[in-house]
Amino acid sequence: MSTEGSNARMLARVRTIADYQFGNGAGAGLFPKMCEFQLSQTGRVRQIHLGGERLATVRAGDGRLTLSFAGAARLREAISPPGYRVSIDPSVSEFIVQGKTVFAKHVIAADPGIRAGDEVLVVIGDDELLATGAAVLGGAEMLSFNYGPAVKVRQGRESPCFQDE
Repeated sequence: MSTEGSNARMLARVRTIADYQFGNGAGAGLFPKMCEFQLSQTGRVRQIHLGGERLATVRAGDGRLTLSFAGAARLREAISPPGYRVSIDPSVSEFIVQGKTVFAKHVIAADPGIRAGDEVLVVIGDDELLATGAAVLGGAEMLSFNYGPAVKVRQGRESPCFQDE
């Protein structure tokens, strides 16, 4: 079996996962042809890299993607607002870029299609990306609650790189 054919199949697979998770077209925008794949011991795609930088990890438990900041930046370009975005009060942005949790009281807008557990982009102003993480609440709930966590930030723009070992 050729490596080139195998890479093409892996690329098609991760693009399909991204399209399912984030909407049609997200896969091609998130994962260009030059992607490299790190496999698990069972031979499944575990991480997707571009130029030595991790874009995403395929979670073993449910097969969905978790994004690095680099992956979130590519996704932001691939899907138009408000898709999978949580917009926050700029006064707390210094904490969010460090990887701190987004609280519901700081959310000023959120994609109503977000469900708890979804991978989301945390933005301010004119779609400036601050962080990526997992939604704790749905989009509508983020706006109606004024206490508690809304997004568990995985990686902020200035936080140390998140690695799955």
